[in-house]
Amino acid sequence: MVVKVGCCGFPKARRKYYESFNLVELQNTFYDLPSVEWAEKLRSEAPEGFEFTLKAWQVITHPPSSPTWRKMRRKPGGVLDNYGSLKPTRENLNALEETVRVAEVLKARVIVIQTPPSLPYNEESVRWVREFFSKASEIAQGFTLAWEPRGDWSKSREIGEIVEEYGVAHVVDPFRSQPILGRANLVYFRLHGIGGGEVNYKYKYKDEDLARLEGIVAQYSAGRDVYVLFNNVYMFDDALRFKNMLSKAG
Repeated sequence: MVVKVGCCGFPKARRKYYESFNLVELQNTFYDLPSVEWAEKLRSEAPEGFEFTLKAWQVITHPPSSPTWRKMRRKPGGVLDNYGSLKPTRENLNALEETVRVAEVLKARVIVIQTPPSLPYNEESVRWVREFFSKASEIAQGFTLAWEPRGDWSKSREIGEIVEEYGVAHVVDPFRSQPILGRANLVYFRLHGIGGGEVNYKYKYKDEDLARLEGIVAQYSAGRDVYVLFNNVYMFDDALRFKNMLSKAG
């Protein structure tokens, strides 16, 4: 199957980026979900065959107390306490529906759902996360929901049950953990730098790191597309080096 390489966001001018890659994971969709008109414009300017993935609107995953909410220009309607933490509320599901509409215009295949380390891991949250993905899988039919759990949830046994039952892709940094493979027909890696805790954005990948990454990717590419998204300060250069490495191995 195909190995797809890109960056989390546009680290360079879009025109230059399009010349080097055919994949990007949009980040602005997380902070302030853009309009359908904006998505139409972006889709029309991108080369044919260019692929967008996108992070789901933050109101679905992060509660109103999250610092990232303060930067939001367009606040959502409804009861604020019903937002975030993957609660299976009407507010969260409406926000997912809005995210899906943008994804449709972009002709995206993958919607990334990144939950924060602050998401509680207890009996109540397990119940509502399960119910959320049950309903979300209906709303996002035709898309792959790719979930990157952080904090206590990242080691939970429920991940395997959820990815199998609802066809969710388990997102990991392959230098930190292995993905649990369920029914999803793709593998999705987000690379946050080596060392530190869950992230080390200032890390620049060495040649030996990328060679190791090539070996990891090869383990998962039989029968599945593999998405490799760099999310560090040097992501443009690192992703391009890795893409060229794969081309030479060809």
